[in-house]
Amino acid sequence: METDTRPGATTRRGKMRTNMTLKEFAKLVGMSQTTVSRALNGHPEVNERTRARLIEAARLHGYSPNAHARFLATGHADIIGCVIPVTGRNEIVNPIYADFLAGVGEECAARRFDINLSMVPDDDQAQAYRGLKSKGMIGGVIVQFPRHDDTRPALLDSIGLPYVVHGRVSGHSGPYSWVDVNNLRAFERATGFLLQLGHRRIALLNGDERLDFAHRRRQGFAKAMRDAGLSPAPQMMVSAEMTAAYGYAQALRLLDLPEPPTAILCAATTIATGIRQAAEERGLVLGRDLSVVTFDDDLSYYANRDTVPYFTAMRSPVRLAGQRCAARLIERVGNKDAPHVEDLLEAELVVGRSTAPPR
Repeated sequence: METDTRPGATTRRGKMRTNMTLKEFAKLVGMSQTTVSRALNGHPEVNERTRARLIEAARLHGYSPNAHARFLATGHADIIGCVIPVTGRNEIVNPIYADFLAGVGEECAARRFDINLSMVPDDDQAQAYRGLKSKGMIGGVIVQFPRHDDTRPALLDSIGLPYVVHGRVSGHSGPYSWVDVNNLRAFERATGFLLQLGHRRIALLNGDERLDFAHRRRQGFAKAMRDAGLSPAPQMMVSAEMTAAYGYAQALRLLDLPEPPTAILCAATTIATGIRQAAEERGLVLGRDLSVVTFDDDLSYYANRDTVPYFTAMRSPVRLAGQRCAARLIERVGNKDAPHVEDLLEAELVVGRSTAPPR
């Protein structure tokens, strides 16, 4: 019995190949390796009828293109890199970063790309990026946890490795693609909401202000306070890694001040849970004795989405930011000369049970 090798034909039962190479599959269907690879990887120059026939033939014959074959056909690797500085070592287990990475993964899966995740010492980042470029098996990278004086965009421009920044780099003057939340506006609005409720002693528990997003959030807080004719005391503004332990310790410290704050604005739901624990230990109820507004990244396993959410928050889904970063980067990998895209997401004010006018 002969096997019909035309695209769409059925192979003999029990004889399906599971380790077929691109060369073998192309010969089987009677097409060039380049045409087959481009068709199976979604390139628009292959007509849809041919693509559909090849997809069906690949399914029937058990063929799946490997990364090297895709690289030879397209001129770039269908892999995007996420390089984590060691100073962000705790971010790898942070629920915010986990949701961001989930969004990246969803978009990559939809576009048939893979992810390479690596962690490098801060001082070795330049060498790491050059290594990724020279090996040629990474199509581009997402720049994460950018500082406002970050040098990575200039480095990546110089070595020609496509990238998208999750966030922004205030000190970088050249054009680059980024996806960010309007952090300044979000914290200006959150502070304005507390001011409208009548609060005047408002504390800020911010993220690490060496990072650009936290720097912008402090600017938004300060602008709203300044516009209201207020100048917060230095001990009312703190910056550190966004953990529940940080929120707990700082809330206890603030509550022990001679004039404690009547409201606290914080940079993450993880911090807010620490504040809640500290308040409850002191016999205080959020939304009655102390108001709290947080930034809510709309996390899968740390949700603040009851019918009436517990925390009043500025909400912007970090999972969506991950999807956008991956989409923008994959577009740049496919066309390095494409115009840069600046994608600014706005946060939504969601009023919950943790805020009320001061007693």
